[in-house]
Amino acid sequence: MAKKESPFEKIVRLVKNQNNIRNIATSAHIHHGKTALTDNLLAAAGLMNEKLAGDLEGGMATWGHADEQERLLTVDAANVSMAHELNGKEYLINLIDTPGHVDFGGNVTRAMRAIDGTIVLTCAIEGIMPQTETVMKQALRERVKPILFINKVDRMIMELKLTPEKMQQRFMKIIEHFNLLIEQIAEKEYAQKWKVNVADGSVIFGSARENWALSIKFMQKKGISFKDIIENQNKTDNDAKKDWFWKNAPLFEVLLDSVITHLPSPIEAQKYRIPKIWSGDLESDFGKQLLNCDANGEPAFVITNTIIDSRSGKEISAGRLFSGTLKPGMEVYLNNEKKKQRIQQVLVYNGVKPEQLEGVPAGNVLAITGLISQPGETVTVNPQESFENIKHIFDPVITKSISVSKPQDLPKLIEVLKKVAKEDPSLHIEINEETGENLISGMGELHLEIIENRIKTEKGVEVKTSEPIVVYRETVSKKGQAGEGKSPNKHNLFWIEVQPLEDEVYKSIKAGEIPMGRTKKKNEELWNKLSSLGVSNEEARKYRDVYKDCVFIDKTKGEVYIGEVIEMVMDGVEQVIDAGVLAREPCGKLKISLVDLKLHEDAIHRGPAQVYPAVRDSMRMSIETAGPVLLEPLQTLLLEAPLNYMGDLTKLVSSKRGQIIDIEQKSGHVSVKAKMPVAEMIGMSSQIRSDTEGRGSFSMIDQNFEKVPGNLQPEIVREIRQRKGLAENE
Repeated sequence: MAKKESPFEKIVRLVKNQNNIRNIATSAHIHHGKTALTDNLLAAAGLMNEKLAGDLEGGMATWGHADEQERLLTVDAANVSMAHELNGKEYLINLIDTPGHVDFGGNVTRAMRAIDGTIVLTCAIEGIMPQTETVMKQALRERVKPILFINKVDRMIMELKLTPEKMQQRFMKIIEHFNLLIEQIAEKEYAQKWKVNVADGSVIFGSARENWALSIKFMQKKGISFKDIIENQNKTDNDAKKDWFWKNAPLFEVLLDSVITHLPSPIEAQKYRIPKIWSGDLESDFGKQLLNCDANGEPAFVITNTIIDSRSGKEISAGRLFSGTLKPGMEVYLNNEKKKQRIQQVLVYNGVKPEQLEGVPAGNVLAITGLISQPGETVTVNPQESFENIKHIFDPVITKSISVSKPQDLPKLIEVLKKVAKEDPSLHIEINEETGENLISGMGELHLEIIENRIKTEKGVEVKTSEPIVVYRETVSKKGQAGEGKSPNKHNLFWIEVQPLEDEVYKSIKAGEIPMGRTKKKNEELWNKLSSLGVSNEEARKYRDVYKDCVFIDKTKGEVYIGEVIEMVMDGVEQVIDAGVLAREPCGKLKISLVDLKLHEDAIHRGPAQVYPAVRDSMRMSIETAGPVLLEPLQTLLLEAPLNYMGDLTKLVSSKRGQIIDIEQKSGHVSVKAKMPVAEMIGMSSQIRSDTEGRGSFSMIDQNFEKVPGNLQPEIVREIRQRKGLAENE
């Protein structure tokens, strides 16, 4: 009798069939059922115990840290793989389970680079929520195609007791909202063709917790209706209920059938994704290999996640292979770090467990060991154009000072912080080895709380942290005069002019339409984009750097040695952007122009030690004449509570310099949309729970920076400078 093929043996066989691969993610608002869904899919594939699937108390298969179990929420993105059969063909499903809490949205952003399609879950009761909109933005800006799973339908039946007609009305409202988001966010080419609809099965209804799902196509195939679903959901015999759902509405079959039918293979997806996420020459041999997902071409692997093994300290680099084939022992080139390293192992996922293979071809989500690098790195064999930077939709706005309890632990803390920054690039970490005081900046209080706890419990370093500090931005209110910067040897002069960046250009950078980084000499795509935003063709062609929502333009003409110093000039400009003139906070929304320069003819007299201070002085002089202002981070929030707490919510907003945008009353609940300064939101989670007797909550819709009220700016600047130990003239 022939030996039955194991689930992993299937996966090994299927990695080579690119047309039958689907690289997907689950994405949603917090607590809308992503991880329970992933558990049940793994169980159906024979990759975990069916009885343990979706068990919150027992722990989800993808939870790799104790704090996820303690808090009952997903913090880290997790890779899983499984096989699925449809119409006699076998498919490999590479799935990334992503967090739903906004503080950990950086994991979602990085996951989107590795995948081609996503299952967006939304609660049938709550509908489209703020974080649902955020994950849609994250997906669509990477040209990742969505399908819709309306989850928790069992609650509509058991709690709300809705009729099939009422359920249908609720469903249509959710679908309309979902499609409106696609229309608003997606590029014109995809705004219509990526909309979901009930008729073709790109909308799925079900319950991840109860392990059932339906699409209209599947209902027609099985000859069942929502009345049958309601009748079965109300059964008191749980075994009979489970048996009926397994036979008539199995979650894994309905959902994965839809994934295979409606989401693209890597062969299909890379033809339209590569032009979006890689700005190199598409007509080159390497460009064609990327477009065609060529397994025989040069390897191109993008790292999207770094996991550091707690026992061995070994780094595992997970990501997407867009071309070529990766093998153990292969020497590769890291294009961002500009150095060579050697791959030790090539791994694919057996459920949640990485397993070694002798080679994996293009089109797969996989992992490798042996590389010491960062998420976002482009790994090739020969030096190549890197993929576009992976930039999260929101910036860190909360900072804490972190230091060791025992002085002898300082070297260990510094090493740990470097590892933490690698594991979570959405953190911003400043290490001061001299003072021992280091800064960690994150997306919110919970984000920093999780990181602090992991440093203590998992890394074994006892630390102490300060109260949360708000990260401000600096900008200018008008065009400044060109500042004259002299090099220390007096042989080089630079004139730099600073002014506010145009609103449309700024918005385009924030939306990811204009890529961050230093530009190539010839970039038709960038020039065309800038032209569409009202930038003159002459100026567009002088763009040299886009850095932290600021742009640098080289307006000089005919300077002989400019090519030898321009990189140093941009380095100096970026240094000032990192630390502005008011309070050494990061700058934003600046247009910086190099208008003239005079250079010594001898290269020895125009090195970094001469160029950097001259550029910094010139730029700072211009800023000081341009009306420097401080910007504070604001968040647009949705505060929710039972209707009788409406007064408490509005009072809370007004007490924190907040601005109410909208109030909506529905089904005994109230939703207050408000814009609030982050500086006033410290401890707000506890306060809203207290004011509403534990029945209120809030979630973030958007984030932006606005000018600090004039009467508050001097005091805030003084406090920041005092905290940083800055002298008056620094």
